[in-house]
Amino acid sequence: MKRRDFLLGTGALAAAGIAAAGVSHLVLAAKPAPDPLFEQSFPDLDGKASPMSQWLGKPVVANFWATWCPPCVKEMPDLEAMHAKYKQVQFLGLAVDVPANVRAFSEKVHVSYPLLMLGHGGISLMRPLGNTAGGLPFTVVFDAQGKVAHKVLGQIKPKELEQVLDAMLA
Repeated sequence: MKRRDFLLGTGALAAAGIAAAGVSHLVLAAKPAPDPLFEQSFPDLDGKASPMSQWLGKPVVANFWATWCPPCVKEMPDLEAMHAKYKQVQFLGLAVDVPANVRAFSEKVHVSYPLLMLGHGGISLMRPLGNTAGGLPFTVVFDAQGKVAHKVLGQIKPKELEQVLDAMLA
């Protein structure tokens, strides 16, 4: 009888362990995958590859811009000011431009956040993010898991973007 009780007890423990393992597996599977943009890597102004995945774990403000786009240039000081204010948020300038233009621009206008080179292929990267027209500037706010939280086509409104960031960080 003791052997039978032992076998029944170990069977129950094994079933409980399998059930617990199954639940933890479901929890892991339910974790949302980051946007495919975070699978990409883009060169900085020195040509060094910068994988987007390095910024997962904190909110990201990704600003698609170009030196030939007047509203893009006009919003740069606002983005720079927010970058200084929101230290726990990663700001990125994703240039839909050529390196020579961006280098010349960065000598005139100081930006302390990373500027990464997408080239003209950047237009195709914006479309899956909701910018089907391919217009600039285009700003996407990602949460810490790399999911789209907010989008702005056209020049940002600083107060609106600050409200979005404040809500994310609350």
